Amino acid sequence: MGELPLDINIQEPRWDQSTFLGRARHFFTVTDPRNLLLSGAQLEASRNIVQNYRAGVVTPGLTEDQLWRAKYVYDSAFHPDTGEKVVLIGRMSAQVPMNMTITGCMLTFYRQTPTVVFWQWVNQSFNAVVNYSNRSGDAPITVGQLGTAYVSATTGAVATALGLKSLTKHLPPLVGRFVPFAAVAAANCINIPLMRQRELQVGIPVTDEEGQRLGHSVAAAKQGIFQVVISRICMAIPAMAIPPVIMDTLEKKDFLKRRPWLGAPLQVGLVGFCLVFATPLCCALFPQRSSLHVSRLEPELRARVREQNPSIEVVYYNKGL
Repeated sequence: MGELPLDINIQEPRWDQSTFLGRARHFFTVTDPRNLLLSGAQLEASRNIVQNYRAGVVTPGLTEDQLWRAKYVYDSAFHPDTGEKVVLIGRMSAQVPMNMTITGCMLTFYRQTPTVVFWQWVNQSFNAVVNYSNRSGDAPITVGQLGTAYVSATTGAVATALGLKSLTKHLPPLVGRFVPFAAVAAANCINIPLMRQRELQVGIPVTDEEGQRLGHSVAAAKQGIFQVVISRICMAIPAMAIPPVIMDTLEKKDFLKRRPWLGAPLQVGLVGFCLVFATPLCCALFPQRSSLHVSRLEPELRARVREQNPSIEVVYYNKGL
């Protein structure tokens, strides 16, 4: 068998990203929780394969399937813009196991104020790590900016949850079960922009179709963050809307009345089942490499792009996750 050719484009996902199905297949691979079990040595080996291939060096005996596997292992653990290894719980492959535990507990322990505060704090702390780890661009963010964003986002989320809890106090119990979802949806609108505020200040890199950097755009950052907020809210809907209805029915049955300790693990299991599908499918709502028409760029950047290459009508950027 001959050596693997060097014309395989591993800068892009393996599947066609212009279709929802192609993006879904891509994100089912990216969010695979089994990637969390890979050792540091396996991650480094995959990084070496990918970086060598990009440099024109093919690992002896490497097959195309092995190359793509190495690319997805590399992508699962390293930031696409900075090349830094992402902290374990910040990786997209940690979304399902972490969210099923946290969301399951939010939906189970929603009646008492101390538990509402605790699990909302845990959830927003986790979201802060994820949002920072999967930010777009390579602009540095200071510890002070990070701390301010984290405190603001977490405080906003907890205040939203407690406010909604008090408003639903006299409503039917089933309505109260949806307070965590409403709080999470509202908190996403606070947490994501705050944790990615640096992008809204200095912009994110935009490129031409070939990947040549053209400059930084705040307009692209706004569109990317908006798309991520929508994806995250949609991601939470199945996991936080379906289990409460099922649990409200099951808790009226004698089986759970006699075994109340089963409530939490059952809720976590239901949430996990929903998230296995909701996470990749909602990540796939928008292309990872999103586009923006040149006419929507900032005037200065738009003028520079048109001066350098008048034929460019669309620019591209990494929207983050």
